[in-house]
Amino acid sequence: MSVERVNEDRRDGSRPRRRVPTQERSRRRVEHILDTAARLVVQKGVEDLTTRDIAFGAGVPVASLYQYFADKEAVLLALAARDMADMDAQVVEDLAGVTDLTVATLVRTTMRAFLTVYHRRRAFVEIYLRGRSNAAVNQFGREHNVGIARTLLEYAGAAGLARPELTLDMALLAVEVGDRVFQLAFERDPDGDPVLIEEGIAMVTAYLERYATPAGLGATP
Repeated sequence: MSVERVNEDRRDGSRPRRRVPTQERSRRRVEHILDTAARLVVQKGVEDLTTRDIAFGAGVPVASLYQYFADKEAVLLALAARDMADMDAQVVEDLAGVTDLTVATLVRTTMRAFLTVYHRRRAFVEIYLRGRSNAAVNQFGREHNVGIARTLLEYAGAAGLARPELTLDMALLAVEVGDRVFQLAFERDPDGDPVLIEEGIAMVTAYLERYATPAGLGATP
């Protein structure tokens, strides 16, 4: 018998999270459902997509889909979480290959890593960059941005790139500005307007360099 773990209700009163499969066969089924949903999001858009569409496309009964996802919103959140995890991994991988680490290369590498994932995860563009009317997805993204800001701030501090005056709120502002740049860049261009993206990289870099150390500005080896 398949054993599933159900997360408890959150203490803040929000609805319980989806079922989390613990057996390999169940995990493969969930991944298949998510892959199908991602494909359909690109084809149909977020608003027109239904759970019935997803179940039919995945070749599973609707009741099976509801074993893992309470509704369409839960599917979208699971897709966003999967894609953001991919984004985080891409940032780590790309930063590991940077040999001349400065504030400028940190910003460029991070934002270009995001762009790589946006090109690879087309559904994420629809759900997150173009789907901000969904309150739950929007809130999930904002919380993820806080995590990105905290991680990059700690990384920059440990690398000696940023002065102590650079606070988490300032780092979060930079991340939120970059997030908005991508929204605008992908608004009409499916690949992201390259001019807007480059301008955004320059803007975020200029802001953060105000709090850079000499090493962060590239003044020392």
